[in-house]
Amino acid sequence: LNTGADIPAIGFGTFQNPDAQENAVCKALQKGLRLIDTARVYNMERQVSKGIKDSGIQREEIFICTKLW
Repeated sequence: LNTGADIPAIGFGTFQNPDAQENAVCKALQKGLRLIDTARVYNMERQVSKGIKDSGIQREEIFICTKLW
């Protein structure tokens, strides 16, 4: 990227199981993952947002990959 940052090659997908996503996103970030893969059709915006907030990781350190369908 023009910032000098490298996008991680491995990310965390948020497609299924909405009841588990908040905690799963939080734990993935706390374990070192920095790429979250999602899409609006997954309807996971709230869970992903809460998981990011709960992780304590600064938003500037996280890449969010989404899709347009």
